[in-house]
Amino acid sequence: MAEQTFDAYNIADLRELARRRLPKGLFEFVDRGTEDDVAVRNNRAAFERIKLRPSVLRDVSTRSRGTTVFGNPQSLPIAIAPTGSAGLMWHNGEIALARAAARAGIPCTIATGAMIAIEQIADAAHGCRLWFQLYMWPERKLSHQLVARAKAAGYEGLVVTVDSPVPPGREYNLHNGFTIPFSLNRRNAADMLTHPRWLINVLGRYMATTGIPRYQNYPSDVKNRITALPMGRSMMLNDSLTWDDLRELRKLWPHRLMAKGIMTAADAASAVDCGVDGVIISNHGGRVLDSALAPIDVLPEVVEAVGKRTTVIVDSGFRRGSDIVKALALGAQLVLIGRATLYGTAVGGEAGATRAINLLGEEFERTLALIGCSSVAELSVGHVILPQADAAH
Repeated sequence: MAEQTFDAYNIADLRELARRRLPKGLFEFVDRGTEDDVAVRNNRAAFERIKLRPSVLRDVSTRSRGTTVFGNPQSLPIAIAPTGSAGLMWHNGEIALARAAARAGIPCTIATGAMIAIEQIADAAHGCRLWFQLYMWPERKLSHQLVARAKAAGYEGLVVTVDSPVPPGREYNLHNGFTIPFSLNRRNAADMLTHPRWLINVLGRYMATTGIPRYQNYPSDVKNRITALPMGRSMMLNDSLTWDDLRELRKLWPHRLMAKGIMTAADAASAVDCGVDGVIISNHGGRVLDSALAPIDVLPEVVEAVGKRTTVIVDSGFRRGSDIVKALALGAQLVLIGRATLYGTAVGGEAGATRAINLLGEEFERTLALIGCSSVAELSVGHVILPQADAAH
């Protein structure tokens, strides 16, 4: 079957198509960060500051995009990041996203805040290597029960988010009036009514089948008593977590365990000491702490500290295949992709997410060839020039 292009030839094209299709409140929830969007802008600027150093006259006629992560071969050195709003981009968007990941041969991370039960996603996304992202709730026992559900459903990895002890300050959600569970109010009514495709094909289909979109992985009594709150503020979070909680999860979870939200070498070392199989360097896509460093800038020090002891993964701000090349050259073994595939999902469900993955894959392979590499294994720090070195030149 021929790939649908949607007349989108880069992630920026998909972003613009998603902007047109989605109500403003939903698009901004995906696209923006927190407070003044400083971290979002800096995530992108950090990639622009890093330059690539090409080598020429290398035979790159036989190229490979593939890599091996946690002992598993995959077609690209990327995985889908946890994005709880996928089910609001498209009806059953989490399933669409997981199926696109399965088609591409990469893992997909399902968020605690998914609009579909994790068991239903596992049943529907045949062949997808699924990871589950966990926000620890105030009542730890309930979170541990959710971990047990993920284990029983066959999820291969557990991604524990460690950078969100309290809700972030996303004032734009208050201005836009979008809530979970959904409620019609004076702030969002016109926004939804002026986007009839989304209103009919997404919200309308939920209302006709499963009802108002909710956090379907919450315990039933909790899920049903949650009142409508601005998106991002209705998630249950725990501000008393310590490293002991990570150690306890290590005892409970028999498969790959990852800590997401690591931003210092010291915290990376502590996570490894707690038994994690991977650390994910992340500032939550710029969505939590607005003055946070860009993860790509933190990557070298974390690799130096724990790169020989664990799998180092990075996310936040990746929009081009060349961004992925830079991260791998600096020592990351895998990149998580969040917004890019959400834009695709909003545009065309599984086909749109597939388009986003394929665009990144094509750009990644092209960049490899242009710097004189035939495979991921050939990448090294010698292929990048960091900002301080660039200034010296």
